[in-house]
This record gives sequence, structure tokens and C-alpha cells, in this order.
Amino acid sequence: MKPGEIIGVGNTATVYEWENGKVVKFFREGYPHQDAIREFENAMAVNDMDFLKPKAYEFITYEGKNGIVYDKVTGESLLDWTLRTGNLKECSILMAKAHEAILKYDIRNVPDYKDFLIHQIKKASITKEERRKALHLTDQLEDGTTLCHGDFHPGNLMLSPGGISVIDFMNICRGNRLYDIARTVYLIEYTPVPDGADNPQEVRALKETLSRFYLVQMNLTKDDIKDYLSAISVARLGECPKEQREAGKEVP
Repeated sequence: MKPGEIIGVGNTATVYEWENGKVVKFFREGYPHQDAIREFENAMAVNDMDFLKPKAYEFITYEGKNGIVYDKVTGESLLDWTLRTGNLKECSILMAKAHEAILKYDIRNVPDYKDFLIHQIKKASITKEERRKALHLTDQLEDGTTLCHGDFHPGNLMLSPGGISVIDFMNICRGNRLYDIARTVYLIEYTPVPDGADNPQEVRALKETLSRFYLVQMNLTKDDIKDYLSAISVARLGECPKEQREAGKEVP
């Protein structure tokens, strides 16, 4: 079976039409084999859970490239829809509903979120004292076995005919639900404004507003997740070295 037309291009992979209403996600040449396998294993771990997502079928190799066969998801990303409509309130409602559908599950056979944070904190270019404080804070955070998506934001939500479909389970882990909610807040509000934005201040304001609406829908405040945000902000310096702490504004 040969892949069909390209239907999506990302930083690490290209998605092609496949047979019988499916697609194949081929990772770029040089993408670590173990990372591709991990995404497949993560997808299989949530395959039978009752929330909308593309089902994973098999891990394949074609012309030297590793790939995963998924159900095809049609529709518009929630990010594109929100940018088109400007309806931040509805976006936050849809996000919260989809996120709660994931957070209701317990899981054991995926990494612990603290291990992920610790690994990234140790990679971060920070002082020994900053690292010591961040590792101590991480150790004090609550444990848990809640399914955490790890990369839950409007760009990974698709407005499909059946509702909101969640994609990209590369970073799933187990932990406390507040961690996954805090990571979503961080990804929405504190990541840098994209280069080339026409009005960076306006974009930053939109990000802050969406973050606030989302927390309201999750019945939480910034104070409820402040320790998680602090640990995540340091871990991001190891995960994404180009992100600076002053991006947007200082994390509380």
C-alpha cells in the first residue's frame, strides 16, 4: 500500500491519505525510533477509552520511514475556529468539556508526570539553586493516576462532525489532574506570541483571556495551580530552550 495525498505537515511528521478512511502519519527521517514507538504505545493505551479521538491501528515502516496508521479526522482545529470567530468563551467551554472527558480516566501503564518534569528541569540552563528549588517543589506536588494528555490546547482539538476530537497523545502521562490543567494554562497563556504576529499585545491579551475563561470552566483559579505552573515554567526551559521566562509575562 502506497500513501496517498498529503493532508497535513507538521514539525516532526507528514500525514498522508491511507486506505479505508484512514491516514498514516510518517515521521521525518532522523526522528528517533523510540519516540515514534512511544507515540504508538500511548495511542494504543487510550484506544478503548470513551472520548472522541482518532483510533490507532498499526505501526508501519515504509521506504525507511516509521509511521502510525490512524482513523482520519475531518474538520477544523479549535484553534483555527477560534481565530476565525473570535469566540473565546465558546472555545473555553468546548475545551473544558473535552478535557474533563479525558481527566475522568485513571491509567497506570504510562510515565509519571513527575518523571517528565524532573527530566526537563535537569536539562534546563538554570543555576544550581534554581534547579534545587524546582526539583524540591516538584517532589512536593501531589501524586496521582489520572490520565493527563500533556499537550492539551486548541491546536490539538478538532471540530469534527461527532464533536470535539482530541489528537496528539505523544506526551500522555499519569498524575494529578491539576498538573494537566496547569500545563494547558501554561501552553495557552505563557508560551511566546508567534513570530510575525501583527499585534503582539492583542494576541497576548487574547491568550490571557482564553486562559481565564478556561479556568472558570474548570472551576479553578490560578492560585489552585500556582505550584504546578511554577514547576512547569522551569521544566519548559529544558523542554523548549528557546522559550524565555519573560515570554508573555512572568509565571506566578
